[in-house]
This record gives sequence, structure tokens and C-alpha cells, in this order.
Amino acid sequence: MKLRIFIAAAVALVLSGCAKQTPYDYTAFRASKPTSIVVLPAKNSSPDIQAAHSLVSVITAPLAESGYYVFPVAVVDKTFEQNGLASADDAQGVSTAKLQEIFHADAALYVEVISYGTQYRVVDSATQVSAVARLVDLRTGKQIWAGKGFASDAQDNSNNGLVGMLITAAVKQISNNMTDKSHDIAIIAGSTMLSADGRNGSILPGPRAKVKTAL
Repeated sequence: MKLRIFIAAAVALVLSGCAKQTPYDYTAFRASKPTSIVVLPAKNSSPDIQAAHSLVSVITAPLAESGYYVFPVAVVDKTFEQNGLASADDAQGVSTAKLQEIFHADAALYVEVISYGTQYRVVDSATQVSAVARLVDLRTGKQIWAGKGFASDAQDNSNNGLVGMLITAAVKQISNNMTDKSHDIAIIAGSTMLSADGRNGSILPGPRAKVKTAL
């Protein structure tokens, strides 16, 4: 757990240091002060049918670690199924007022997976996961935060020569398929997206956060 958080923080630090950014406007977030969050089934724009389930299964952890009560994913999914809402589009199409009535949560997290999986290229293969998310106050229907997460295991193999790069790519591809590397990368992507780590644009710490990050 600590290693995952450290990796996510390191990646976030590198990304945040790449360019000067306009300070994120947290006015709506601070006014909302959510304490509980329901994570809705994620939309999936990637070709991997397991992408949405994989990402949603790991993003509740960074939210909880950031100090929020997060509704169990299995319970949320079952609730939608029992009400005839079998797809993510159906679930995310429910009105905020109805979601608040059903779950009594302060906010809902809407997620979309953009890319997920390993792509084999001529001289390399890379596993990457990217997603976008927005947090909506269910009491007012207003969006209070939006962010994105990305993680990849791509490395620079340019010094290995063409044959070396081809062999490395083939071995890497087999290893990724055997170990479900995409799911591991999804953990990092989810952490960079939903950890209250003080980055510009990250979510604010919730009321149960052990360490309050000033933003």
C-alpha cells in the first residue's frame, strides 16, 4: 500500500513539475464539503471489456485514504442491477436527486476509462491506463471537481539496439498478458487521479484524512 502511494506521488510530482499551471479553483469543492462519495459504474472508451470494472475496483482505496466514506462497489453495482440499470450509461444517466435519495451520499464520482491495456509496437510494447473523473454534489447537482489519471510502464529502450528492443518488447508483452499488468497500472493511475496529495488540481482531503493538505 505504501509503495503504491509512493509511486503515485512520485509520478504526480514529475508531471506537476513539467509545466507551470494555473491554480485550480476549489471554490465549489470547499463550499460542498462532501464527506461521503458513491462511485458510479465507469464508462469504458477502451477496447478492453474489463477496463471499467478493473479501474473502479481500485479507485475506492485512494478516495478512502484521502478521508472520505466510499460506498462499497459491489453494493452500488447490485443496487443498480436490481433497478434494471445494467450499463454504466444507464447508471450515470440517473438524476443527482434520485442518486441522493437512493444512496444518501453527499457526492457521486463519474468516471470514464480512456485507454487501458498493452499495445505492441515494432520496437516496444507499453501498458498504459488513462481515465477522467468528475465529482458532483448530489445535493445541488453541481460539479465540484474534475481530474484525470494516467500511468504507463513505457521505458526508453533506445540503447539496446533494434534486436534487443524487439526481444524486450516480446518478453514484455508475454509478461504483461500473464500477470495482468494493466490492472497493476490501473492502481497507479487511480492513485494519481484521486489522492489528496497536495498537487494542483488534486482532490481536497476529506474529513477523515489523517493529514490535512493545505491547498
